[in-house]
Order: sequence, then structure tokens, then C-alpha cells
Amino acid sequence: MTQIKGPGIFLAQFVQDHAPFNSLNNICHWAASLGYKAVQIPTWDKRLFDLSLAYQSQAYCDEIKGIVSAAGLQISELSTHLQGQLVAVHPAYDKQFDAFAEDAVRNNPKARTEWAIEQVSMAAKVSARLGLNAHASFSGALLWQTAYPWPQRPAGLVDEGFKELGKRWLPILNKFEDAGVDVCFELHPGEDLHDGVTFERFLEVTGNHTRANILYDPSHFVLQQLDYLAFIDIYHERIKAFHVKDAEFRPNGRSGVYGGYQDWQNRPGRFRSLGDGQIDFKQIFSKLTQYGFDGWAVLEWECCLKHPEDGAREGAPFISQQLIRTPEHAFDDFATSGEDESLNRDILGL
Repeated sequence: MTQIKGPGIFLAQFVQDHAPFNSLNNICHWAASLGYKAVQIPTWDKRLFDLSLAYQSQAYCDEIKGIVSAAGLQISELSTHLQGQLVAVHPAYDKQFDAFAEDAVRNNPKARTEWAIEQVSMAAKVSARLGLNAHASFSGALLWQTAYPWPQRPAGLVDEGFKELGKRWLPILNKFEDAGVDVCFELHPGEDLHDGVTFERFLEVTGNHTRANILYDPSHFVLQQLDYLAFIDIYHERIKAFHVKDAEFRPNGRSGVYGGYQDWQNRPGRFRSLGDGQIDFKQIFSKLTQYGFDGWAVLEWECCLKHPEDGAREGAPFISQQLIRTPEHAFDDFATSGEDESLNRDILGL
């Protein structure tokens, strides 16, 4: 059996303008000091990483690997969550998502989409240059504003939306195929790919593309009230990346899944630091190990109550305690009688 690697940490939520969070070198040494073994690097923040330069220069990629390695770490994956979001944006969200793009393409949805597709496509080649086999991203959304079917969705609307989403992503997926890297979509409310059904729709419109895979994050399923353990049983062959993030859902007489437009602290469903929520990580790690997942277990810290540095400090030992070292032989091998065809036939009365 294979073994999950870890602990890793997604750096996006920790980057700041002061040390040790203001450069790749500094933040890697900080992460290593807490016990992390890998970092997942956001590609939109040039304080840590320059995606365009990495696309142009193998030397720069080697420099990045050297910085990470010197801290005693590995790169688990690169992330284009923000750029992936911009591959598909409904006009209702134009103003809010414009901040995710570079200045030159803001207030220009067509140019912004082209820029986003180019960015995610570049990440395929860059991931290969860094020796990675998985990449983390979002799908974007053309349909999210219709998630609750009121007014009634016109016939064919969802099919047309997924057809267009597939059209935009298929050339990107082909780039990742050429690079030998899996695109791992984080299934997330706000994305057209937010659960198993929507992921299956996406597979249909991309010809079951082998590079279209899943970044498994159980916290988003808790907030949707989806069975996050059964999800592994169904989709384990497509799970190629893993965010370890806790969450809780405590409905009350005033608010439920939709949250009542409240801030994160007051919503019934909210993200928590590892161990502070309701997620059964022992079962998650057991199932992923059972199905042979051998990628990185990466902390994504998002908690509305706890300080991020405390969440990061607690996260490394929490993940380490969940890792399962798989056995080299079965526990009952001491009682084996060996393989003997004639004995087996004898036992069967043949």
C-alpha cells in the first residue's frame, strides 16, 4: 500500500508584507520550523513566485526549487485558484472578481478571460519544470447565480453553461496532458464545480479528460451538508490533491446553509482550525490510505476565530498524527498456511 505524504501547508493565507511572511525564503523557513515538509505555492503573489518568469526560465524554476529545498521542504503543488476563477465569470460578479486580475485586463471581461486561460495554461509547463504531477485550481462559474432554481431555470441553461465551461477548459486540460500534470479542481461553493454531480457534468463536456481531477477539501462539503466520506468512496480515482481544513455546521432557528448574509463568525456553517471543527479526519485519512492516495496532505488554514499563526503551529502535528504508515505484510500473516492449490481444492471438497 502507498502512504499519504505530509504535512504540507498552503501559503496563500499567510503572505504579508513583513517577515517572515514576505518572501519565499522567509516563509519556507518559518513553515519548516513548525514541522511542515512541503509548501503549496500561490502563483498570483509575486512576493513568493513569478509565474510568467517561471514559464520563461528553467533557471528561475531551479532557483525556486533551491530556495524551498534549502529550507528542508518540497513543493507539493502550485496553485492558480484566483486565475482559475477568472476562466469563467458571470457579469454579475465582474466588479468583485476584477481584483483577482492584473491591472491591464481589469474592466475588460474578454481580455481578463484570455489572461486567466493563459495564466493557468502556463502553470502546466511550470509545474512540469518543477517536477510536480498535480496542480490546484478553481473552475470559475457561469451558473452559480442560478444555484437556487428561482426563478425557474430555462430548459437547457445548465447544459449550455457547462458546454461553455468545457470549451474554455479543454485547451487548458490538453496543455496539462502534454505536461503530464493533473488539474485538481477544488470543489467549492461559488464555482460551477462544487460537488460530485457538477464534477460529473464537467467530465461529460470534456470527454472524461484524464487530467480533470479533484482537490479534496471536506470543509466545503460540511457547509453544503454533503457526505464527505461517501464522496471518497465514489470519486477516489479522481482525487489527486488534498486540503486538510476543518469546518462545522450548527444550524439554528434563525439561519442555516445559506447563512443569512452574516459574517463568518455568525454563520451556522464556518471554517475552523484543525481539530476545532466537526470533521472526522481519522476516517478521511483511513479512506484515502485504503484507496492508495499518495499525494500531500496540505493544511489550508481558514478560521474566523483563531490567529493564523496558532492555526499553523497546531496544524503540522495534527496532520502528522493522522498519517498512516502502511504495513509491509498483513497482520495475520503469522497464521498463514501458504499457497497450496491441492490443499485449497481439498478444503473446497473438489
